[in-house]
Amino acid sequence: MAAMLALSCKDAAAGFVTPANPAFGSNTANASSWLAGAHAGYNWQQGAAVFGFETDLQATHLNSSMSGGLTHSPPIIPLPASDFASTTALIEYYGTVRGRLGWSAGQWMFFGTAGAAYGNVELSSTFSTLGLRTFSQTSEQKIGWVVGAGFEYLLRPNLMLSLGYQYVDLGRIGISSTTTGISGPSSVTLSQAATVHAQFQTVMAGMSWRFAPGSSSPWAGGYAGGQGGGAWGNNTAATYASSSQFIPSDMRLKRDIGLLARRGDGLGLYSFKYVWSENVYVGVMAQEVALLYPDAVLRDDLTGYMAVNYTRLGLQPMRLP
Repeated sequence: MAAMLALSCKDAAAGFVTPANPAFGSNTANASSWLAGAHAGYNWQQGAAVFGFETDLQATHLNSSMSGGLTHSPPIIPLPASDFASTTALIEYYGTVRGRLGWSAGQWMFFGTAGAAYGNVELSSTFSTLGLRTFSQTSEQKIGWVVGAGFEYLLRPNLMLSLGYQYVDLGRIGISSTTTGISGPSSVTLSQAATVHAQFQTVMAGMSWRFAPGSSSPWAGGYAGGQGGGAWGNNTAATYASSSQFIPSDMRLKRDIGLLARRGDGLGLYSFKYVWSENVYVGVMAQEVALLYPDAVLRDDLTGYMAVNYTRLGLQPMRLP
């Protein structure tokens, strides 16, 4: 199918029947979502300096979803019902393993943090026009990095409140797909490509329970707790492309014609070469189709050449190996 020929430039310039007009376009999106999770860590303290490590895991629904963005050239208003484009990028959880370095002042401790991040990123995209459809999807476990900052308040010796910011980058993933089919008298090719940069920012408030409080270093020791907040980002982009080529079926543009079979309605299936090609194809003759199915034939007023709406016949032309 992908190798089916269109009319030569000379024939097209002569005003042959206009090919199909598939849709094309592009779109972008990002998302915002809630966050809820748990964390655990351990601190050491030397004077006012506090250092340690922390790990956390959050559930979320960071869903960058977009649809539409299609057009035609020349424009078609309103868009046909068969035109559809939708792309979605989704992160449902992420976690981090980080080092922390802070400075304490009484019941307050301010910190910076950095380390590794991980999570699952899903990406899917669908594009359809003229009754044809192409679809692609992927789901990948990604490892990236995280930086952040925040502060904690020692409400009680064994209870801490916190507010923190994180910038998380899990990298990029992409998908693409292509399909080719017949629409009327044209071979139509659809292609799409979508990418997501799984980068997002978070703000979370938390509460932690400290183990074995009461030492001479009030911030030292292990702790665990929960947190909740919001996230935003996950930038996603998609492009939807299309092209169409007219399929000539007029026997005056063919040579080396040989009958292969006849359908029950009497329509013949032939092998042939176009006058400008050495490739062998299988299809019908427009002149014969005009006798049996005149509504399936298009005729150019300027050249007199004919083309066949293969979809109307329930057929697809083929190229032989």
